Amino acid sequence: MATKKKKVRKSRKSGAGRRAPGESTLLTAGEWLEKLAAVQARLRAPDGCPWDREQTHASLRTYMIEEAYEVLEALESGDDGKFREEMGDLLLQIVFHSEIAKEEGRFTVADVIREVHDKMVRRHPHVFGEKRAKDAAEVLKNWEQIKKEERRAAGKKRTDGAPHSAKDGSLLDGVSRALPAALEGFQLTRRAARIGFDWSSAEGVFDKMSEEAGELRQALGAKDRKRTEEEMGDLLFASVNLARFLDIDPEIALKKANAKFSTRFRQMEELAAKSGTALADVSRAQMEEFWEAAKRREKDDLRKSAEAPKGR
Repeated sequence: MATKKKKVRKSRKSGAGRRAPGESTLLTAGEWLEKLAAVQARLRAPDGCPWDREQTHASLRTYMIEEAYEVLEALESGDDGKFREEMGDLLLQIVFHSEIAKEEGRFTVADVIREVHDKMVRRHPHVFGEKRAKDAAEVLKNWEQIKKEERRAAGKKRTDGAPHSAKDGSLLDGVSRALPAALEGFQLTRRAARIGFDWSSAEGVFDKMSEEAGELRQALGAKDRKRTEEEMGDLLFASVNLARFLDIDPEIALKKANAKFSTRFRQMEELAAKSGTALADVSRAQMEEFWEAAKRREKDDLRKSAEAPKGR
């Protein structure tokens, strides 16, 4: 077994889940979900797959995150087959966790589906009820208010240890601390913006970033490690806020920037190899030349792609 992740995917495609010859492919979504749940239950059975039987909620956490990002990558690729496959892998994680919970007598995958079904109906009173919403902004505002009422009704408490005295909970309750930092900042500022706590223009955020950059320089000059970390965080938070203000998901934008850097760096390594040396052995000036050459190649590739005949 090369990796556990491959084992998860192999489980989904194992013999227990294969269609019998002539079996209809026109089953309903519910019927296919039941079949998938049955496959996972079989894999977790005493005579099932040893690897699947060993898994716990904790051991599967990494796969949930990985699959979510692979769904996004497939979406960006424009390949429907890959997109469909990766969404299936993500769905498998939901079924897997639900099966573990079912074995412990806590809940089933049917409970999971019922919960989200009822939530969607409840949070769209402008569609399923008598309430009306004039635009998307009002929908979002109502959505947050309904969530706040749900938390109050359920008697949920804040668990992050932050001081809090508001009776009905905070608008920020429900933003998971387990999110990647950029996505957490995006969610926090987006919620605050929904009630009007926001910049009036992007220029205000740019000014804030300049202010934070200046404070970071001061901390560096003072050689204050703790303050430097704090100011670096403030600058990153301001950048996330700018992305949100511009209606750009910072996590996706950063992922694309990471991919661009990776592509260019690999091209630098290729250029160095063609010149008969390793990239680590060339001068900094030569590295910069390779970097610029990689950027030019990237632009040329984009131009050729745009000029290529469509429909072939």
